[in-house]
Amino acid sequence: MAQSAVDEVSETGAFTRSASSFRNIISRDPNSSFPAEPGRYHLYISYACPWASRCLSYLKIKGLDNAISFSAVKPKWERTKATDEHMGWVFAASDSEEPGAAPDHLNGAKSIRELYELASISYSGKYTVPVLWDKKLKTIVNNESSDIIRMFNAEFNHLAENPALDLYPPHLQAQINEINEWVYDGINNGVYKCGFAKKQGPYDEAAKQLYEALDKSEKILSKQRYLCGNTLSEADIRLFVTLIRFDEVYVVHFKCNKKMLREYPNLFNYTKDIYQIPGMSSTVNMEHIKRHYYGSHPSINPYGIIPLGPGIDYSSPHDRGRFSS
Repeated sequence: MAQSAVDEVSETGAFTRSASSFRNIISRDPNSSFPAEPGRYHLYISYACPWASRCLSYLKIKGLDNAISFSAVKPKWERTKATDEHMGWVFAASDSEEPGAAPDHLNGAKSIRELYELASISYSGKYTVPVLWDKKLKTIVNNESSDIIRMFNAEFNHLAENPALDLYPPHLQAQINEINEWVYDGINNGVYKCGFAKKQGPYDEAAKQLYEALDKSEKILSKQRYLCGNTLSEADIRLFVTLIRFDEVYVVHFKCNKKMLREYPNLFNYTKDIYQIPGMSSTVNMEHIKRHYYGSHPSINPYGIIPLGPGIDYSSPHDRGRFSS
């Protein structure tokens, strides 16, 4: 059983991501097993991880800071246990050790792995973030980001500062689901299929699919502000977390260098537009992002050298205001 994404490569040399294991759902129904209560849940994230970052994005733009606490691990993978060789997400030893990272003040765990072992003594899968933790029952509620963002969108509105924001409205759900499918396969997971491929054929196929999906996105965004029209939706947040990492990491580290984000005028301005939504910029810690990718995959970057650039200013003006919002 793979214990990290780097291990999920088939005999053909292609990267194949396994499914998440904890899929419980928090509900606004007070009689549910996991009711949406203030202060009960904690979100463990890495600023480096795009899947975890989309959950933090929802927490911030929905205004759930006072209802759901969160903390971040250190960016670079380290040994998670002295008795084996597993490398993974670890907590800071103190609040001052690593800017942006914190110790686990809830459970005293040294690593994300320890949280999984607390939740299930027989667990044998990957030790991934995000982790949505139930402080009351001391267990993992869910570790699938696509579930967590839906819960944050709809189940905590009575506690949210921005309850009117609905990123998965009924009239757009079919369109969002369809877009999510090709964005995930071609772009979100596509960059990983490029980066973790161990043979030329799987890399070539993944790169082809990636740039077909980016070209498709660019064409859509030449006609409207967001993927589903002129309304921000779940599909945009899911795409954004990959785009914000593209030129800084994926172009170099994952060999996605056929074309940079900055060479797509609509996608580049769209990324700046979403970054400038109140709350979103706080979810992007580029130092953590670069230190993780370049420092945690020795099979790709054995000396852990972190490239200097490009240092893009995503707070600079964009042109997306030309579309009605």
